[in-house]
Amino acid sequence: MTNKDIANALTEMTTLMELNGENAFRIRSYTHAARQIDLLREPAADLSTRGELESVRGIGGKMAENIATLIETGALPGMDELRAALPEGVLEMIEVPGLGAKRVRSIYEQLGIADVDALAKACAAGEIEKLRGFGKKTAQNILRGVSFLQRQRGRFLCHTAQTEAEALRAYLSEQPGVTRVTIAGSVRRCAETSEDVVIVASAKDGEALAEAFVHCPGVAEVTKRGKTKVSAGLDSGMRAELRIAEDAAFPCALHHFTGNKEHNTAMRQRAKDRGMKLDEYGLFRGNENAICPDEKALFAALGLHDIPPELREGNGEIERAARGPLPELVARADLKGTLHVHTTYSDGRHGVEAMARAAKALGYTYIGICDHSKAAAYAHGLTEDRVRSQWDEIDRVDDAVAGIRVLKGIEVDILSDGRLDFDDAFLAEFDLVVASVHSKFSMTEKEATERLMCAVQNPNVDILGHPTGRLLLSREGYPVNMRAVIDAAAEARTAIEINANPARLDMDWRLLNYARQKGVQIPINTDAHSIEELENMRYGLGIARKGGLTPADVPNALSAEDFLIALRG
Repeated sequence: MTNKDIANALTEMTTLMELNGENAFRIRSYTHAARQIDLLREPAADLSTRGELESVRGIGGKMAENIATLIETGALPGMDELRAALPEGVLEMIEVPGLGAKRVRSIYEQLGIADVDALAKACAAGEIEKLRGFGKKTAQNILRGVSFLQRQRGRFLCHTAQTEAEALRAYLSEQPGVTRVTIAGSVRRCAETSEDVVIVASAKDGEALAEAFVHCPGVAEVTKRGKTKVSAGLDSGMRAELRIAEDAAFPCALHHFTGNKEHNTAMRQRAKDRGMKLDEYGLFRGNENAICPDEKALFAALGLHDIPPELREGNGEIERAARGPLPELVARADLKGTLHVHTTYSDGRHGVEAMARAAKALGYTYIGICDHSKAAAYAHGLTEDRVRSQWDEIDRVDDAVAGIRVLKGIEVDILSDGRLDFDDAFLAEFDLVVASVHSKFSMTEKEATERLMCAVQNPNVDILGHPTGRLLLSREGYPVNMRAVIDAAAEARTAIEINANPARLDMDWRLLNYARQKGVQIPINTDAHSIEELENMRYGLGIARKGGLTPADVPNALSAEDFLIALRG
């Protein structure tokens, strides 16, 4: 069990205690323990095994015992009882953005509201604003949060969806008689979130393949089973679907179950305009099936150049593919550097040298260390003196680890008025400055836009980090006019990142074409807080490809020297 797992469980315990009206002192003890565990530099499980967990500040003997039980059993003592004491819907209410445990408890106790749908009705009816300590503005914010949560119901972040899809694909590909098996649907299009996993396969014995799918690890229940389609619910809560096709029809089936509705409608119309019929069973002229060995051949049969899966969103990709070959999209092999990386100097899990060696092992030739600045006290943000101490270590690591350059960077906080957390003279000494918002999220569109525009116009800022502050399925971004921010960044020659954290994927891919047209450079940054999170690059890369980015649009596809010139040029 990782430190993050333990901290999350302690935080959940805090929430359950608040909802049940437990003693405030006990609640604070769990809150403090969660924070301390999250900031540990070594595994709490190892400390617990050695009986040293009590040495952590603020963790007493009883808390250490509870954490040991959590590590051994997966649950904190008393957690199940606290959860069982609450209606299930109350626990969902806590997920409404901006609605904390204390307010949920107040709503439940005063109005008897125990689910999100009833909460929405009460907001609309004006009942919530009448409660003590709420008011009309709070009720409106709660209603917006409920609406956001309801829109996200049943959706899962891309890393969950891709993990589930890859596990199913790997299992099915090992089954006897399988000819072809490929991930399709929104996962193949590298969507930020997905409702389900779709696998398209062909096999000598389709019935046997369906039977194998039913018994895949992680399949919880089968909801529908036919000759060409098997639907199931997974242990994770996601839905999964296996589509079984004749091998001759596999490319058409794969295409059909990959593209979104708009893309597929346009493709069927293009076939119809040419006297043909396109569906998941094939491309037909009359009764004759024009057998296509792969998707590239299918596009060619309709007078189109190949369209990568990520682009099949009905955004004019078919018209562009009719005019000529689409630009070669950025690929993992193009990326030479990984940027916006955190270490144990702030809230990262591993040290400078460990992160540098891990990046080198992944094939990168440079890494941009960008720990938090001092305003991010919750994340052990760095003072000027601690920054200089880190620079000394970076110099040592740079000399000790051959084959990778370690850049001296910072993720500097953008303060509420648009100023930065360090003065300009100090910022000018860094190799790389990423500027991000981490506080005061409640802003008008005008305030948020001006705040970001002020930051990107600072000549010492190289990259604007996670520009809208969104957390997918959890929090909407600030109400910012991103086109105005992009315009300001273009004028100031400031880059805007794609933050590859699967909970962010910010900037949104729908804005990437506008940014590249304006000449804004768009690095794909992992925002890694551990060695494992360096692998986040794959998710950011998918978003870059959805936005049509080429290697020329992505500065960390350059060498370290050219990268620095491009940012400061």
